[in-house]
Amino acid sequence: QVQLVESGGGLVQAGDSLRLSCAASGRTFSTYTMGWFRQAPGKEREFVAAISWSGGTTSYADSVKGRFTISRDNAKNTVSLQMNSLKPEDTAVYHCAARNGRAVQTGPFQYDYWGQGTQVTVSS
Repeated sequence: QVQLVESGGGLVQAGDSLRLSCAASGRTFSTYTMGWFRQAPGKEREFVAAISWSGGTTSYADSVKGRFTISRDNAKNTVSLQMNSLKPEDTAVYHCAARNGRAVQTGPFQYDYWGQGTQVTVSS
């Protein structure tokens, strides 16, 4: 069982940066693939980024590639999402997710544990 708590969301202007963090409980954090997803009002939850258990493999949605960076610290049981050059279309609730498996996957149904989310609002 893994419990996930996100932080770092807020209201920013277009072009600004934010860093989201996700703190995980449990001694087996280092064995999980971790991902970030987001959901805007009236839209389905969509993949943003994922990172393998070792941090050696990452995957990004095309819409954030080159602007967002996912990283993890297994010693601190945390995963982060550095978001630069934010756009109004990045506005959403961002969720951290953990997958009990080593393959980096992009589908939300392939993740086993979810945080409650943190709101990111980007004004134009």
